[in-house]
Amino acid sequence: MPPTLASLVHHSALKLTVRAGEDRLDVPVRWAHASELADPVPYMEGGELLLITALKLDAEDREAMRRYVKRLVGAGVVGLGFAVGVHYEDVPDALVDAARAEGLPLLEVPRRTPFLAISKAVSAAIAADQYRAVTAGFAAQRELTRQALAEGPAGLLAALAAQVDGWAALYDASGAVVAAAPEWAGRRAARLVPDVTRLRERPAPASSVVAGPENEDRVELHSLGTGRRPRAALAVGTAAALGTAERYAVHSAVALLTLTTERSRSLHAAEQRIGAAVLRMLLAGEPDHARAVAGDLYGGLLDAPFRIIVATGGEANGDALGALAEVAESAAARSGEVVLVVPEGNRLVVLACDGGAVVAACRDHAAAREAARKSDDDELVVGLSAPAGPIAASAAYKQAEQALSVARRRGRVLVEHEHMAAGSVLPLLADDAVRAFADGLLRALREHDATGRGDLVASLRAWLSRHGQWDAAAADLGVHRHTLRYRMRRVEEILGRSLDDPDTRMELWLALKATTSD
Repeated sequence: MPPTLASLVHHSALKLTVRAGEDRLDVPVRWAHASELADPVPYMEGGELLLITALKLDAEDREAMRRYVKRLVGAGVVGLGFAVGVHYEDVPDALVDAARAEGLPLLEVPRRTPFLAISKAVSAAIAADQYRAVTAGFAAQRELTRQALAEGPAGLLAALAAQVDGWAALYDASGAVVAAAPEWAGRRAARLVPDVTRLRERPAPASSVVAGPENEDRVELHSLGTGRRPRAALAVGTAAALGTAERYAVHSAVALLTLTTERSRSLHAAEQRIGAAVLRMLLAGEPDHARAVAGDLYGGLLDAPFRIIVATGGEANGDALGALAEVAESAAARSGEVVLVVPEGNRLVVLACDGGAVVAACRDHAAAREAARKSDDDELVVGLSAPAGPIAASAAYKQAEQALSVARRRGRVLVEHEHMAAGSVLPLLADDAVRAFADGLLRALREHDATGRGDLVASLRAWLSRHGQWDAAAADLGVHRHTLRYRMRRVEEILGRSLDDPDTRMELWLALKATTSD
C-alpha cells in the first residue's frame, strides 16, 4: 500500500504528533511538499502532505487560518505538518481549531525533525510500494501465462479475476460473451454487449471505462487484435479503480489474449484455404474427394443437409462481408456447429447446416441491415439456397446465385431460393423490370379509359378471370354480353394482338397482376 498519514505518525524516527483530524489518518499520501507561500494552492495537485513553519502566515488569526485551511482542503491537500520551535513554540490554537472544523489532519513536527526527513520517508514508502506492485505484477504475469498455456482463455480469465478481486469476460468478434469468470459474471457481462459493440467500431487497440450494470462496479473494456477490425474484447470489472499490480495483470492478459487471437487468425486463414479447396471439389461434382480433404475439420458438415449462402458487398461497405463472416463464425462457435466460410474477393460463400444457428444468425443479420439501410447503393446482398447434400452442391450454389440476382434487382438484402420457387409466381412480379413491361403493355388501354370512352382494363380483367366466358364476365361487370364483346374487340384493335392467342392472354393476365394499383 502507498504511505498514509497513519504510517508516518507511527514512523519512530519522525516523532510526529496528531493535533487534529485523528479519524482521517488512513488517507494515502502522494507526496510531501514544503511551502511557505501564503497561498500554495495553485501549486498543489491533490494528495499532498503540506509542510509549513508559518513564516508568512499569521497563524494566530482565526479568520485567516479558517480561510487558509479551507482552501487547502478544497485543493485536495490530505494533511498539514506544522513545525514547532521555529516561528511558533507551539501549534497556534487558531490553526488547530480551523483544522478540526474542516476535518484536515494536522501533525505537529518537532524541531529536531527536518522536513527533508519526512519527504524521504514518504518517497521511500512510495518507492517500496511501487516495487511491491511491480513484483506482484510480474508474479501475476507468470501465473496468467501458466494458466493460458494450461487451460486456455478460460483459465486465464479465472486467474485474472482472482488477481483483480473482481470478474473478467471475453467477447468474440460479434460482441457475444464466449467465456467469463467467475461463472456468475456471464450474465453481468452480457448486459455490456452494446458497450463492447461501440468499442469494436474503433480501430484496435482501443479501451474504455464504463459503469457496470446498475452501477454495481467499474468496468474496463479492451479490444483485442492487431488488425483494423478488433477480433475480440476483454472486460474487467472491479469495485474500485485498478492499482499498479492489478494494472500489470490486465495488461498482461490483454497481451496474452491478443497473441491467442492472432494465432487463431493464422489457423483460421489456413482453415479457410482448406475450406476453399473443399468447396471447389463440391462444385466440381467430386464429393468423395471433398470429404477426403475436409477430414475431421469439415467432414461433419457434409454428412447432413446444408445450405449455401452467396453474398456480395459494394465498395462503399468494404466491411459488410467481413461482418457477415463474423456473424456466421460466431454463431458456429456458440452452437458448436461446423461452418465453411470462403471469401472470394468481393464475394463470400458460406456453407452451413440446414436449420442450424448459422443460417438463422445470417437471416437475422440480413433482416437487421434491411431495417437499417438508407439506400440501395453498395449494400450487402445475400442469396440463400434450398437444403442440399454433397452431390447437389453445384445446384445449390446456382440456386444461391439466382436468389442473389433477384435480391439485387429488388433492392433486398436477402432472398431465399425457396421463396422464389415455392407457392406462387406472383411475388416475382414485384420485380421492377416486370412492372415496366406490364405498364408498357397496358398503357394504351389506360389512355383509352382515361378519355371516358369505356372501361377496357376492368373488362379485360373480368373476361380473363372468367376464362373467356362472356355471360359470367358480363354479369360481374353488370353489362350486357354484347357490350363486353365490343370492348374485347377494341382491346384487340388497340393492342394489335388477338385474344385467341394463349400467350397473349397469359401476358395480359400477368401484366394485370403486376400492376396492383389498377
